[in-house]
Amino acid sequence: MDIVLITATIASLFVIIGVAEPLSERARLPYTVILALLGILIAVAASFFLRTELTDALNPVAETILALPIRSNVFLYVFLPTLLFQATLGMNLRRMMDDWVPILVLAVVAVFVATLSVGYALSWVSTLPLAACLLIGAIVSTTDPSAVVSIFRSISAPRRLSRIIEGESLLNDAAAIALFGLFMGFVMIGVPNPELGTAARQFPILIAGGALTGWLAARVGLWIMASFSVHELAVISISIALPYLAYIGAEQLVGASGVIAVVAAGLTLNLAGPGRLPPQAWINLREVWDLLAHWAGALIFILAALLIPRLLEGARPGDFILIGVVVIAAIAARAVILFGLLPLLSFLRLSPVVERPYRTAILWGGLRGAVTLALALAVTESIRVPIEVKRLVGILATGFTLFTLMAQGSTLRWIIARLGLDRLSPIDEAMARQVVAVALQTVREDVARTTEAYDLTHDVVRTEAKSFGERLERAVKAAEESDDILDRDRITLGLIALAGFERDRILQKVREGTISASMAEQILLEADRLLEAARSGGRSGYQRVARRSVAYGRAMRLAVAIHTRFGISAPLVRMTADRFEKLLSQQLILRDLDVFIDNRIRRIHGRRVAELLHDMTARRIEMVETGLDGLRLQYPGYAEELERRFIRRTAWRMEEREYISMREDGLIGAEVFTTLTQDIARRRAEAKERPSLDISLKRLELVRQFPLFADLDDRALRRLNRALKFRYVSPDDIIVRKENTMKNVYFIASGAVELESAGQTWRLGRGEMFGQVAILIKNARRAQVRAIAPTTLLVLDIVRFRALLDRSRALQNAVRESAEKRGIDPDRLLDDVQVPAQA
Repeated sequence: MDIVLITATIASLFVIIGVAEPLSERARLPYTVILALLGILIAVAASFFLRTELTDALNPVAETILALPIRSNVFLYVFLPTLLFQATLGMNLRRMMDDWVPILVLAVVAVFVATLSVGYALSWVSTLPLAACLLIGAIVSTTDPSAVVSIFRSISAPRRLSRIIEGESLLNDAAAIALFGLFMGFVMIGVPNPELGTAARQFPILIAGGALTGWLAARVGLWIMASFSVHELAVISISIALPYLAYIGAEQLVGASGVIAVVAAGLTLNLAGPGRLPPQAWINLREVWDLLAHWAGALIFILAALLIPRLLEGARPGDFILIGVVVIAAIAARAVILFGLLPLLSFLRLSPVVERPYRTAILWGGLRGAVTLALALAVTESIRVPIEVKRLVGILATGFTLFTLMAQGSTLRWIIARLGLDRLSPIDEAMARQVVAVALQTVREDVARTTEAYDLTHDVVRTEAKSFGERLERAVKAAEESDDILDRDRITLGLIALAGFERDRILQKVREGTISASMAEQILLEADRLLEAARSGGRSGYQRVARRSVAYGRAMRLAVAIHTRFGISAPLVRMTADRFEKLLSQQLILRDLDVFIDNRIRRIHGRRVAELLHDMTARRIEMVETGLDGLRLQYPGYAEELERRFIRRTAWRMEEREYISMREDGLIGAEVFTTLTQDIARRRAEAKERPSLDISLKRLELVRQFPLFADLDDRALRRLNRALKFRYVSPDDIIVRKENTMKNVYFIASGAVELESAGQTWRLGRGEMFGQVAILIKNARRAQVRAIAPTTLLVLDIVRFRALLDRSRALQNAVRESAEKRGIDPDRLLDDVQVPAQA
């Protein structure tokens, strides 16, 4: 085959890809439907010119088109991994987890039901063996990701509807291809009636093996990419290799599902990539994959459509009856799942409710495409499959694919419109009217300033101002009619906007380098949780997640228990350092929220909502600062190191911004600019590692380091060490309650506590003590003491404390200072204490 003709043909396909998108917009048809129609027309035209005697000039082109090496493995090994991987990178996984039950039901159960429904329906009306009928059922049971994703993203469908059907199309390929492989084996060895239990037993192994392979491949790939993170092109190149190696490794080495391996690899990279890779590298990686998936999705449809005339050759009138049987059986099976099983699961509270209009759209949106044609092509290529089976598989799969693309795909937009799914909810419509009014008011002010600045023609200004003013009046009137929005809904919408702004600020700070990439994943996860909680639970949901974001979780408490019982400190060190940096990052972001509330939310939702959001933000800031105070008291030196790190990062970003501004103004040349920015990059790389945190506690050394025991000799220290008891308390644990009598004095070895008495609050940190006042003063006001950080205490009973106080001037001075801080006369505490002789 002439390389020139091949190159020209491929280049022409890209021209068709470029033309198809504006053509689909003009024709108001889905992009994939236009691509399929163009592919069919090209194949028919090539066959016509090759057979006609009108001209021979186009014969070489026609021969090249018809001789393109389109094989099933090209679709499965070249195009499918690209489409699956890109789709998983672009998914909002946390939102999709809200609907994981209906997604899995559609992706797994629906595939089995559709396979059985189509298989047994065909076996009743045809002479094909049951194994061949079930093989056809497996081929047509999978929805195509390239068809579904592109169509649902191009129409005004609700995001939840799009997420459900996109999640289904990504995962059901694994089930369908697994069943296809099983029944294909039965057909090739001539087993007419296969045992269905074998398929059910093999399926979990295929899924688990593929998921493990994909996760492992992604972790290794991510480790390599993070090692080369300063080389952006290297990072992107490794990401391109990742899905193909995961697919081939799962299929050829493990014997598991390559589709699930690719999906697992994409999900892993989606979750961990933003925190391990530089922000700009991650953005560029996503853009490259978007472009690759656009090309792959378009090429897969054009090339698959080129096969349609070939697969339909030899069709007989009776075959169209069988195509109708396949269509009816497949749609009926899907309807049973959507209108039978899903409502039952919702009634049993095993699944979130999927509304009837959504289920109707999902039923009609189950499009087939290149994957179905690729599996059918694999059957026709096999020399071990009977000829009649190959003929019917090609015809039935192709006919069913054409029906879903042409009948369902071309009417899906109309169906969604008829169901009312393309319209905003009443609250969103009212909000849209208010947003338009606020935006137009701002625009009018900006336009007025522009006309004054440029001294524009007054007649033109008056004409345009009149037109604009009329539009603004209409918008304001429409907004005034939106007063039926409840305050509760306004608060919810304001919180959603606030959480979205918080997420954007986090991404901006990560791009600027102020927040480290390693911390980005954690705080972005918290921001996403806030956003989802505001959407689902409104004000209470937002506050619940905000409290949880600064609380000590189960993992932290487990790390504390491991450290306390077994002396293994590595998990606690890492989690404590992460918590320190996360709280500092949250404090940095929360300071910016008040400006957004005043500048944006107040103008749309009013003063009352803005004031409420200010109060909620203030409470969040207070919770974060409380957590930070506890850690600062516990590890003062480490807090200073982290804060210096933040300041350095901010200063480097400002310095880099100045160099960029000077370069744009022409004050410095490219060579100087490159040298200066490389120097900043070098400093950032050197300071990339977080300072180390030492939480190890050696008992006797710890006692020696207490300033309170500084004047004790070695013998007294050893005796005191034996008398002291260690006690570890978790954050928010109550150490002393007001109603309890004080029986011990507590010395803070590490951590921080909050002491509350008579309406006053004090915070104490490492090296300080509490409990001495209640012991030394009769009828003293009782206090409640609560830990505000993981805290290690040295506990001394009353008798030993009094004996120690009698012989330690340092301890007496400490008691005197603590009394003065709390407004108590020190002499009342020390009136019966012996003063030790001066050394």
